[in-house]
Amino acid sequence: MEYQAFVGMDVHKETISLAVAEPGRDGEVRNLGVITNTPELIAKTVQRLIKRYGVVEFAYEAGPCGYVIHRQLESLECECRIVAPSRTPKRPGERIKNDTRDAALLARHLRSGDLSYVWVPDEIHEAMRDLTRARQIAANDVRTCRARIQTFLLKHGRRYDRKRWGYRHREWLANQSFDHCSQQIAFQSYINALEQAESRKGELEKQIAELVPAWSLGPIVHALQALKGIGLVIAATLVAEVGDFRRFTKPRQLMAFLGLVPGEHSSGANIRQRGITKTGNSPVRALLFEAAWCYRTRPKVGSWMWARQPDIEQEIKDISWKAQIRLCSRYRRLVARGKKSSVATTAVARELVGFIWDIATRVTPVDCAAR
Repeated sequence: MEYQAFVGMDVHKETISLAVAEPGRDGEVRNLGVITNTPELIAKTVQRLIKRYGVVEFAYEAGPCGYVIHRQLESLECECRIVAPSRTPKRPGERIKNDTRDAALLARHLRSGDLSYVWVPDEIHEAMRDLTRARQIAANDVRTCRARIQTFLLKHGRRYDRKRWGYRHREWLANQSFDHCSQQIAFQSYINALEQAESRKGELEKQIAELVPAWSLGPIVHALQALKGIGLVIAATLVAEVGDFRRFTKPRQLMAFLGLVPGEHSSGANIRQRGITKTGNSPVRALLFEAAWCYRTRPKVGSWMWARQPDIEQEIKDISWKAQIRLCSRYRRLVARGKKSSVATTAVARELVGFIWDIATRVTPVDCAAR
């Protein structure tokens, strides 16, 4: 489609700064001013721009305002792009930054095609992503509460040398008593906070299990659980964060998207390899490391995996077993060569993403409207 104008928007909670770039290499880039961030003023401004220029393309950077403006512009039959802020070209040495310049920069780069766009989920997919992220926050709260209890006990010289957070450890915690009443109340408040966080985490996991079957990407979540180390929570979180796996034509693109490919800083004959790039979603990357840690043992389909696999197609089971054979062997070879376990786990996680991509692209999402 040929556009007659390119509009860059610097979006904030209360205001939106706009700039327009006319087509052509020498097209003028003008500031359109600042409007209040309300649906009524946005619609009015868009209609005015369409009336003046004709076919207009809009763009703004991804941020805390989400996809509300994008969906409003799409409902007005306008093309809108959401830009990845980390990949917006910037001139080195630039020391002046304000909303007006940011909007003009977006308009100019939108016209030249130098921007990288993010994938925009639909409302149902965004809702599932919010649910999985709420579960991640609850899991972080549990870890924080446990660390707080351990710190408090260590400060008072209390140590438990066996396996922590099991039934016996909980019983030991319940029997702890302190000389001063204030200390006992403080300790009990930490225990109560942990129980509340664990209850919230369990409730969110229960809701994920109930809502995934009705989700259009539920079959992908179900199929990914055939892989060793990937349960319901990891599968649902991965699918919610990545979205459409088919937008990656090769598994290496998905690995790069998740920040699991090696970095490099070379110049001429000087070749310097670095660790993984760590770009993208760090919580998902942490879950992949957790899944990859399961491949340090021998290949085996245990009773837990066998109980989950009867409803999965044989083709998916074959890929899962192939992944076990390769990744378990990969981990043992790397450790035998003297690599640290963390390095070996990272390499396994990178290759595990390739098997995840293979399974996800073979499974067809369900059309919820057809149910």
